[in-house]
Amino acid sequence: MRATRRPPTIASSAKRPLWPPRRVLVSLASLAAATVLVRAGMLEPVVGDIVDQAVRNIITLILCFSALVSLLLWFVRESGHPTWLKQMVSGGLLGLVVVAAGVLRIERVSGDLVPEFAWRWAPSRDRLLAAKPAAASAADAAPWEATPDDFPRFLGPAGDLGLGGPALDADWDARPPKELWRRPIGAGWSGFVTCGGHAVTLEQRGDDEVVACYALATGEPEWAVSVATRHETVLGGVGPRSTPAIRDGVVFSTGATGWLHAIDGATGRVLWRKEVVADLGIDPIAHAAAVSWGRAGSPLVTGDVVIVPGGGPRSVEPKSVSLAAYDRATGERRWTAGDEQISFTTPLIASLGSREAIVSVNEARVVAYDPATREIVWQFDWPGHSNSDASCSQAVVLDDRRVFISKGYGIGAALFELGDAAAATPWTLREAWHETGSLKTKFTNVVVHDGHAYGLSDGILECLRLADGKRMWKGGRYGQGQVLRVGNLLLVQAESGEVVLVDASPAKHAVRGRLAALRGQTWNNLCLSGRRLLVRNAEEAACYELPVLTTDVAAGIAPALGPAR
Repeated sequence: MRATRRPPTIASSAKRPLWPPRRVLVSLASLAAATVLVRAGMLEPVVGDIVDQAVRNIITLILCFSALVSLLLWFVRESGHPTWLKQMVSGGLLGLVVVAAGVLRIERVSGDLVPEFAWRWAPSRDRLLAAKPAAASAADAAPWEATPDDFPRFLGPAGDLGLGGPALDADWDARPPKELWRRPIGAGWSGFVTCGGHAVTLEQRGDDEVVACYALATGEPEWAVSVATRHETVLGGVGPRSTPAIRDGVVFSTGATGWLHAIDGATGRVLWRKEVVADLGIDPIAHAAAVSWGRAGSPLVTGDVVIVPGGGPRSVEPKSVSLAAYDRATGERRWTAGDEQISFTTPLIASLGSREAIVSVNEARVVAYDPATREIVWQFDWPGHSNSDASCSQAVVLDDRRVFISKGYGIGAALFELGDAAAATPWTLREAWHETGSLKTKFTNVVVHDGHAYGLSDGILECLRLADGKRMWKGGRYGQGQVLRVGNLLLVQAESGEVVLVDASPAKHAVRGRLAALRGQTWNNLCLSGRRLLVRNAEEAACYELPVLTTDVAAGIAPALGPAR
């Protein structure tokens, strides 16, 4: 019987391609095209204004990761390459990931969610500094006296990011700002405040949160007060994020974990301190989860009290407290107001409908409280969650009937108006206009000047007409930085550390000068005391003397500005 002859067997590996087939290439091309569209900003018309630069970066990362996984799966499961090569490539990639996770840590994350890495064994920069800046004894120092040049509180003397002067000389090419001093500083996003020849800020040095005072003219330390506490998150960074306030020679400060201090400015002696979270009966662990980026509200000093954001949750009713007031002289709690979770803003005093009130941007509403009764005077909804799409921008009371507010996370800018004040109590403000694509102020606040609002919208400077919300212009990429108005000019603190001088004009985005003020990520607010510009970030602080116009030229500022760049 003759055996049946079988056809020769061809090894399956020989049938498999060494290069990706058409379907894989189409998939990679589609992911690449989607990445290009996302980076070009073409996703917003489809999903709306929730897409900012941070969201673009996240989507880009997902698309790139998907492309890599698709290619790797084809290579391992379907390609005709030898088994040893597949094992070497896949094992090498896995080993690289394991090694990177073992030797690297995320040092900080930018406002657009771009991480900066450091070696795991390298200490954080703030831990390389002494627990306190070395300072001479201030026991015999003279009492502090206020001056017209003082920058005594968050966002300036009026709390509105606006200064009437000095009349700055905008020709920084011919007359550049002069650096007076520069020094290392502890971590944190606090700004400077000044009184006379003294500058105060908050910083993190290792396990201590420090209220530090420096000589304005030289940058030399004068005194420091520390408390053993540390706030640190991957996305929010290390250290305190509020700015102190100075009233009658006393420094008031609120830390990232809840410490409230009253310090004699002349001597650095602690007059009193209060742990607000404990004083209000708030669960600190649950509070840290609910207010994820650290307590950022600066103190509001008014009358005989200092007012700070409250918080929650508590074990008693109400579960949250919006505001808490403490006696300026003794530190004893005088009253509380509101029952809503806090955001990352600072309370302010303003008048609407001829009624003065304490305005608080809470987690999901803007509420104004009567200073005497703590009852709600007016309110409107402003959506947000203090552990995700948080509110960080101040409400701006424009006049007796209008309130402007803005934020990031796809919310944008809105104007609310007071209707018939006698119709109901509390008054509910109606929305006059709302532009979700404008002034998406993520970590910053707006400047209001001559009927227009200026601010960093998803990192780009923008001018908006307040009457109807019309965008006048948008230009310049500054990242998640800060702004300060001085006369008819804007000082823009870019996230990169650069300070840029821009016209505060609805005509166009006109840059007048640039200054490489700092190095590295900068979220801190600017401070201008007379001609001295104080800048800082989580690593260094510096002081510059800005050029100013002569008296004769200042009377006609426009001709002296020179051409825009």
